[in-house]
Amino acid sequence: MNYTVHNQTIDLGNGREISLETGKLAKQADGSVVLKSGNTMLLATIVSSKEARDEVDFLPLTVDYREKYASAGRFPGGFFKREARPSDSEVLVMRLVDRALRPMFPKDYHAGTQVMVQLMSADEEVMPDSLVGLAASACIAVSDIPFNGPISEVRVARVNGEFIINPLRSELEEADIDLMVAGTVDSIVMVEGEMSEVSEAEMVDAIVKAGEAIKEQCEAQIELAKKVGTHCVSREYCHETHCEDLRSRVNEGLYSKMYEAAQKGASKAERKESFKAITNEFVESLSEEERTEKAFMLRAYLHDVQKKAIRDLVLNDGVRLDGRATTDIRPIWGEVDYLPGCHGSAIFTRGETQSLTTLTLGTKQDEQLIDGALEKKTEKFLLHYNFPPFSTGEERPLRGTSRREVGHGNLALRALKEVLPPVEECPYTIRLVSEILESNGSSSMATVCAGTLALMDGGIKIKAPVSGIAMGLITDKESGKYAVLSDILGDEDHLGDMDFKVTGTEKGITACQMDMKIQGISMDVLREALEQACEGRHHIRKEMMKVISKPNDDFKPHAPRIVSFSVPGDTIGAIIGPGGKIIQELQAETNTNISIEDVDGEGRVEVAASDKAAIDEAVKRVKAIAFPPTVEIGEVYEGKVKTIMPYGAFVEVLPGIDGLLHVSELEWRRVENVEDILNEGESVKFKVVGRDPKTGKIKLSRKVLLEKPEGYVEPSERPRRGDRGDRRERGDRRGRRNEGSETKSN
Repeated sequence: MNYTVHNQTIDLGNGREISLETGKLAKQADGSVVLKSGNTMLLATIVSSKEARDEVDFLPLTVDYREKYASAGRFPGGFFKREARPSDSEVLVMRLVDRALRPMFPKDYHAGTQVMVQLMSADEEVMPDSLVGLAASACIAVSDIPFNGPISEVRVARVNGEFIINPLRSELEEADIDLMVAGTVDSIVMVEGEMSEVSEAEMVDAIVKAGEAIKEQCEAQIELAKKVGTHCVSREYCHETHCEDLRSRVNEGLYSKMYEAAQKGASKAERKESFKAITNEFVESLSEEERTEKAFMLRAYLHDVQKKAIRDLVLNDGVRLDGRATTDIRPIWGEVDYLPGCHGSAIFTRGETQSLTTLTLGTKQDEQLIDGALEKKTEKFLLHYNFPPFSTGEERPLRGTSRREVGHGNLALRALKEVLPPVEECPYTIRLVSEILESNGSSSMATVCAGTLALMDGGIKIKAPVSGIAMGLITDKESGKYAVLSDILGDEDHLGDMDFKVTGTEKGITACQMDMKIQGISMDVLREALEQACEGRHHIRKEMMKVISKPNDDFKPHAPRIVSFSVPGDTIGAIIGPGGKIIQELQAETNTNISIEDVDGEGRVEVAASDKAAIDEAVKRVKAIAFPPTVEIGEVYEGKVKTIMPYGAFVEVLPGIDGLLHVSELEWRRVENVEDILNEGESVKFKVVGRDPKTGKIKLSRKVLLEKPEGYVEPSERPRRGDRGDRRERGDRRGRRNEGSETKSN
């Protein structure tokens, strides 16, 4: 063996642990680690170029996470039977890790860097998404790549009032708080999750609990790096060159002008033109060499001076780019029922950010099938977010759904799903689509607000309206000053140190997402941001209520109607019929859409149609099969002729119950051919006249409902062939015939 293996373990309590191993696999990568917890195993690698590409002034970091189907002993779906584009769940994990790692690299490190984490073995109970951040950071820790970490990422859930770190999958199902938290030894850098209307204090308690586990996991990575020999060791690099004279002249020539321009409280377009004019005037005063050969440095200095002026204006004067104070919310207006052809629609506009959101209601057949490496299930609530380039006045090609669009849509979905009515009350498959038409600030929070309005416009009885707000932060390490900003602009997001989105009802928080652009945030600042966000959320919610105060009493006239009910599990087969024959006939004859599934041994039936009478008829017929009434002797029924035989017709007495209408019971007269009277598929009235005492089969009669022909004699009243009088009469007739024969012969 020509390699050395190093290991480090982390105790999670309750007999569970995480092990980190390096030196055995993927040795040509700059760093590689195998993480194992239970039967879950992750392979994490990092590779970073030795040199940065020319004219690159940012970190080209790519975080990739893939779940191998073989890890769970499954085949990928589809024609090619191999892993293809990442699923939405994989994209969401990539975003979680990227947002935690990115702020930790040095600002002047611009080499192309790729972190890859692959799920190689899966455990039904140990969820990998809470381990990917730790694996990614650990592989950086054992490399020589510059990194101001380590970091780690954990899930904290509250189950029955107790916080659990990295809960098992079965435990998470009972949680009322589900948070993913990332941080360093002494600070928090990323938070994302969903909650059941919890308070700000409860959320902080969860983050504090996560921070304790994160610290322990970071210390384990440091110990592993010491064993490998990479602790406090990083490669030399030089990805930026600077001209301090040019930097000084840019600051002296532009700072005061930028500061003054930022005070005007202009619109986004006006600010852009104002800053551009100031910049162009200064650039024209520079030499040709500085404008061309030093253009890369000049661009960075111009950006930095504008950023400093805007941040100082907020910290010194409490004034923001659009003239607001730190706690002010931009003007809000909205409208519902804007699109008449939709099942629900709403416009929500906050400042220069606008979402047009549509609601579509569907049946069980419209549920989304999730077929991933770790789970196969269906989803009844979908929320999709689209961010076209015109929303920011840009021109660029559309290249499919971006990771950002997937992430923003997921955040809004988590915010709203807590208030949806239970399936028993609202059996619809629900799809919300947010089209961002303008963007200067948080469009994901506009999506939450517009989604709430669209649900209420569509008649969905949500438990409570949900509003959302994006908070920002500006800090100055030298002076210790900081400012928490409510309802941040796009520029404040770009130039600030934090983007903290919080959604919730009047009772509490339903979802959150926090990204830090600096290395961490203190708990005191976090508490202040949450309290300020609470006030902002309530203000926005009250403005939304001016548009529509409660869900409409009914669905739109053109929306499908669904009735949902339960039937005994052992009747599912009878309702479906052989090869689906019965349920297909029911759908065709009632013009409805019927679905049925087994839920914990009970049949769950959904009947959908736009016509209430059709639904009522379908429900009646399904229930007749599931709860068959007793066939009463002497009662008159009407049923369909199912099959015709030479000796009679089999007729449906009640759904699922057939009886024989014998040929002798069709009419009072003798019937030679059953098809002269009945045809398959037609309805016929009949009376139940009894049961066969031996077989229990039902005896039916049609003729008893018909008027007897005049002179009709019951068979029982007719003379039998063996009667004496009958024989004498026949003998007399024979004698007369014989006499006639003799006369003729004479």
